[in-house]
Amino acid sequence: MSAVATIRQLLVASRPVSWVNTAYPFAAAYLLTTREIDAVLIVGTLFFLIPYNLAMYGINDVFDYESDLRNPRKGGAHGAVLDRRFHRITLWAAGLSCAPFVAFLVAVGSPASWLVLAASLFFVVFYSAPPLRLKERPVADSVTSSIHFFSPAVYGLVLAGATWTWPLAAIIVAFALWGVASHAFGAVQDVVADREAGIGSIATAFGAQRTVRLALGCYALAGLVMLAASWPGPLAALLAVPYLATVWPYRSVADADAATATRGWDRFLWLNQFTGFAVTLLLIWYALGA
Repeated sequence: MSAVATIRQLLVASRPVSWVNTAYPFAAAYLLTTREIDAVLIVGTLFFLIPYNLAMYGINDVFDYESDLRNPRKGGAHGAVLDRRFHRITLWAAGLSCAPFVAFLVAVGSPASWLVLAASLFFVVFYSAPPLRLKERPVADSVTSSIHFFSPAVYGLVLAGATWTWPLAAIIVAFALWGVASHAFGAVQDVVADREAGIGSIATAFGAQRTVRLALGCYALAGLVMLAASWPGPLAALLAVPYLATVWPYRSVADADAATATRGWDRFLWLNQFTGFAVTLLLIWYALGA
């Protein structure tokens, strides 16, 4: 294996399109708490940008290899089929790339931040890896997937020594509900393939229709919870509307036709870009007024 081929495979496995989804929550939470750019912010952001994603998605690609081979969706933004030759090096690269960042963050952190970071990494590993393999445990799969994305924000807040208030907690709860809804809806399109492969998920357990309706409920609840956030946070409740509009057409989809939800999932991926932009504007507004 050439070095170029290995780097390319590791890059694809880390899902560059999703890097910002974990780095941004940490950076925003830490920066809005400390109001300064320091080494901890830079190192933490870099950690959640690349090594964290390489671990999360690389471990997933290694342990999902057999099922990914049978999944026609795999490839590109939907995930790679990682050549078996790169499995061992991917696991080593994930561990070794995370190690120096984790060591630094532990050195500058507190026991509370150590606990949050350890929990975040625990779920990154055991979402895909045996013996827990939480991604095949219905409901736990969606909850764990959500933890992947809101835990960097929680970690940033704890590391920065934020004072927890009900409005702040509301933002995290809304973020968690959004994560559960998004994973659940994403699982719908794979109902048939997962059942044929003997893979469990929230969608195989509840069925496509009920899972879509669960996702709708979680998106709606996320919007309502945001109303408890500090101004201008309540405006973010409006951001739930495009997600509801994207998922609504599939509310009665049959299991046999669940693959049609892929069209909605593709729109979801683009919608996230708009949502990230809107959230950034709201955070700037908050920062200027605080």
